[in-house]
Amino acid sequence: MHDLPVNLADRPRLAMRGKRRSASLAVLLLEVSNRLARANNLDDALRIMRDIATQVIGTERGSVFLNDPQTNELYSRIAGRFAREIRMLNTAGVAGVVFGSGKGMIIHDAYASEYFNPAIDQQTGFRTQSILCAPLRTMKGDLIGVAQLLNKTDGSFSEDDLALLEAIISQASVSLESFRTIETIEKSRQQELEFLAVVSEISSELKLGPLLQKIMAAITRMLDAERSTLFINDEKTKELYTEVGQGLGATTIRLPNHLGIAGTVFTSGQSVNIPHAYADLRFNPSFDRKTGFFTRSILCVPVTNKAGKVIGVTQVLNKRGGVFTADDEARLKAFTSQISIGLENAKLFDDVQAIKNYNESILESMTNGVITLNGEGKIVTCNAAGCRLLKTSAVAMVNQPADGFFVGDNAWLVEKIRTVGDTGGTEVMVDAQLTVETEHLSVNVTVMPLTTAGEKKLGSLVMIEDISSEKRMKSTMSRYMDPALADQLLASGADFLGGQSVEATILFSDVRSFTTLSEELGPQGIISLLNQYFTLMVDCITDQGGMLDKFIGDAIMAVFGTARRHEDDEDRAVRAAVAMMTELQAFNRRRAADGKRPIDIGVGLNTDTVVSGNIGSPKRQDYTVIGDGVNLASRLESATKQYGAHILVSEYTMKKLKATYRSREIDRVVVKGKTKPVAVYEILDYHTDETFPNMMGVLQAFQYGLKAYREGQFDQALRAFGEANTQHPGDFATKMYIDRCRHLIADPPGQDWDGVWVMKSK
Repeated sequence: MHDLPVNLADRPRLAMRGKRRSASLAVLLLEVSNRLARANNLDDALRIMRDIATQVIGTERGSVFLNDPQTNELYSRIAGRFAREIRMLNTAGVAGVVFGSGKGMIIHDAYASEYFNPAIDQQTGFRTQSILCAPLRTMKGDLIGVAQLLNKTDGSFSEDDLALLEAIISQASVSLESFRTIETIEKSRQQELEFLAVVSEISSELKLGPLLQKIMAAITRMLDAERSTLFINDEKTKELYTEVGQGLGATTIRLPNHLGIAGTVFTSGQSVNIPHAYADLRFNPSFDRKTGFFTRSILCVPVTNKAGKVIGVTQVLNKRGGVFTADDEARLKAFTSQISIGLENAKLFDDVQAIKNYNESILESMTNGVITLNGEGKIVTCNAAGCRLLKTSAVAMVNQPADGFFVGDNAWLVEKIRTVGDTGGTEVMVDAQLTVETEHLSVNVTVMPLTTAGEKKLGSLVMIEDISSEKRMKSTMSRYMDPALADQLLASGADFLGGQSVEATILFSDVRSFTTLSEELGPQGIISLLNQYFTLMVDCITDQGGMLDKFIGDAIMAVFGTARRHEDDEDRAVRAAVAMMTELQAFNRRRAADGKRPIDIGVGLNTDTVVSGNIGSPKRQDYTVIGDGVNLASRLESATKQYGAHILVSEYTMKKLKATYRSREIDRVVVKGKTKPVAVYEILDYHTDETFPNMMGVLQAFQYGLKAYREGQFDQALRAFGEANTQHPGDFATKMYIDRCRHLIADPPGQDWDGVWVMKSK
C-alpha cells in the first residue's frame, strides 16, 4: 500500500486553505481592475500593474516590455524607480525568449543562464540574481509584450509566482488594450495636427533659406531623427544643392544629381530606406569622416511637383531609438507632397531675387553713372557711380523730376530725355559738358527708352561716362599697368610722376631667334604672334602686381616695387618669371598642335636702387625707370643664351627673396662695362620631371663641381660635372662647365684664378 501524499484527516483543512487562497486571488484581481480604472494613460497602467506584481510576489524590481512591431524591438518605459526607456531586439535576452515562445520562464541564477544579457546590469548598475518572466497578451490572445520581475526578496521564484503573475497580467489586459488603442489614436491625432500646422506655416514662407530651415526642422522633429537635409535640383548645373541642413548649421552642399544615395533617389524617383548605412555599397562614408558625424540609418524620398516631376530629394539620418519604418516613409512622402508647391514658389522667388540682386550688382559695379526715370520723368534709381559723378546721394535724387534736378547749364539733358520719351529713339551726346558744383566734367551721355518685353514704355535710362582728363590719363596708363597701380600713380600727383629714387626689381625678357621667326612668318604673321605672346606675358606680370614699363620690339621690360611697394616685390618678380615660362610652355603646346613652330624666351632679373618718373619731351613722356640696376637685368637676360638658361637672377635679388625656389648658382660674372663680379643664379621652378629629370641629383653634383671649379681643382670638378651630365644629358650649363674644365686642364690658369667669368658681349 502506497503512502498518500496527504493525510485524509487533513483534507478538510486543505480544502479550506484553497478556498481562502482563491478568495484572496479574487480580491487581488479586483484590486488590479479597480486601480487600473483610475489610470490616466498607458504609462500609468503599466506602472500600476508592475507595482502590484512586485508588491504581491515580493521582488526588488519589475519591468513591463511592450513590442514595437515596426522595429521588432521590446521597449520598457518604466524600470523600477528609474524613468528611462530600454530597448532590445524582441529575440534577445530572457524577455526575447519568452516573447518568442509565448511561455513564462523562471531563472534562479541569472548569470548562469545562457539567455541573460549582463550588459543591461552594466548600464543600470543593478545586480540581477533571479528572473520571473511571463508573456503579455490581449483579450484576443495576441502577444504584445512581456512582464519581468527581478530578485525575489524572500526565497526563490516558484510556479505559483508565475501563475500569479500571469493572472495579474490577464486581469490587466483589458485595460492595457484600451489604453494602447487610445494612445495610438491620440498619437495619430497629434501627428495630423502637427502635420497641418507645419504645412500651414511653411506655405506662408517665400524666402528659400528660411523655408528650408522650417522644412528641415519639421522633418527632423516629425521623424525623431538626428539630421535631415532637403536637396533641390539645379537644372543648369545638374547638381543637387541645399543651403542648410538640420544639424549641420549654415552649410552649403552641392553634389552631382546622379551620385550617391540622394542621386539614386533623384534619378529613379523611388524612395530608399537603409537601416544600416555602412553595410550599403551606395553609401559614401567620406562625408562622415569630414564632419565627424556617424551615419547609422538613412531614409531618402523624392520631392515631386504637381506635374509629377522630381525637383529634389529629402534625406533623413539616424532615427532615434531604431530604424526608419514604412510608416515614417509614408509620412515623409505625404509631407513632401504638401510642401512641394511652397518649395517651388520659394525657389522661383529666390531666382527672381537673385536676378534682381545680380542686376543691381552690375549697376553698382559699373564705372559709368546710370540713372533711370519713370514715364512721368521722375528719377527712380541712380547707381553709386552716378552719385559720385554728380556729387549727390540716391536719397536726394529719387522721386525728383528730371527738370528739377538737371537745371541751369545741365538743362540740355532734360531736353534729350523728353526727346527720347516722345520718339522712342536713343540720343547720344559725345564729349558733352556737365556742371557739378563749380567743376565742369567732360562726359559721354546716352539716353535710351526703357520698355518691357511687350514694348510697353516704362520710362527712360541715362548713362553718363566721365571722360575728364584724369580718366583719360588713367585709361591710357591702365594699358600698361594694373588699374590699381594707375590709381596710385594718379593719386600721388606730380611728386611721384616727377621722379623719385626707389629700390625695385627689374625684369627683362626677350624672344630668341626673333629674326628667323620674322622671316618665316612675314609682317602680318609676326604681329599676330607678338600680340598673342604679349597678352599672355603681360597678364603674368600684372597678376603679381608688376608694372609693364615698355615693349622694346619683341622684348618686355617690367618693374616691381615702384608704383606700389610690397614687402615681397622680389618674390613677385620671380613668380612672374616662372609664370611666364609656364604660360609659354602651354602656348607652345597649342602651337605645336596646330603645326606651328614653338618660340623660346630668356628672362633676366635684378634688384637695385633706380630712378623712376616721367621721362621724355613736353609733347610725349613715358613713365619709366633708369639706372645701373636696369642695365644689369638686361645683361642677365642676354646671358641666358650663353648658359642655356631661361631665368637668370642676380645675387642682389636672391638675397632678398623670402620664399624658397628650386635654383642653383650658375656663375660669378663680370658683365660688359663693369669690373665688379656678380653671382648669378638660375631659377628652375617651371621645370617638370620630363624637362629636367633627376633635378635634385643634378643640382647636388653641379654644386660640388662648381665649388671644385672655383678652387682650381678642375679634375674633381670635371668628375662632378660628368656625374651631373650622366643624370641629365640635356643640361646645357653642365656641358658648358665640362668644356671649361677640359680647357683649363689643358691650359691651366695662373695663381690669380678666382673662378670669375668675364662676359665679352652684352
